Amino acid sequence: MITREKALGLLHKHMQSINLRRHCYSVEAVMRGLAKHFGEDEEKWGIVGLLHDGDYEATKDDLANHAKKMANWVREAGEDDPELLESIESHGWFHEGKLPQTRMQWSLYCCDELTGLIVAVALVRPDKKLASVAVDSISAKWKQKAFAGGVDRDQIELCEKQLGIALADFIEIALVSMQAISSDLGL
Repeated sequence: MITREKALGLLHKHMQSINLRRHCYSVEAVMRGLAKHFGEDEEKWGIVGLLHDGDYEATKDDLANHAKKMANWVREAGEDDPELLESIESHGWFHEGKLPQTRMQWSLYCCDELTGLIVAVALVRPDKKLASVAVDSISAKWKQKAFAGGVDRDQIELCEKQLGIALADFIEIALVSMQAISSDLGL
């Protein structure tokens, strides 16, 4: 399996925006937290999270190829694990009207939007730090549809039906995972 070091090199080669990189680090951390929750391979799940948007700068005007291009770059780097490759590709499936199929894919689908909401909540805190964010503060902002209005809350809420995790627990897993790497996120 591709190492995190090699995956990080691919990400940095193809993604220059610091904020987009930080988003990928966030999703990686949450995917690792979810893998731990489910007793799955934390390394594999983390790499899927790290690379899921790695081709965004190259595909932002060609969304039909979003995530496919990154999966191809990972293949070219020598990776042949079909679960890992398909899970990266699954991030772009919604552009084609296709839904995730596996627990790993649903985890990625549900947590991707949540990371943005958590960052937004941190940024409105006086200290702008994840350490001062609590599940309750995220839940309070959740109800304010105008707050981080671009965040698809319906997509996140699928964690209950598709993953069997209550929304509050899902938020807690994501928050704790992101707090653990807060310095990498500048928060």
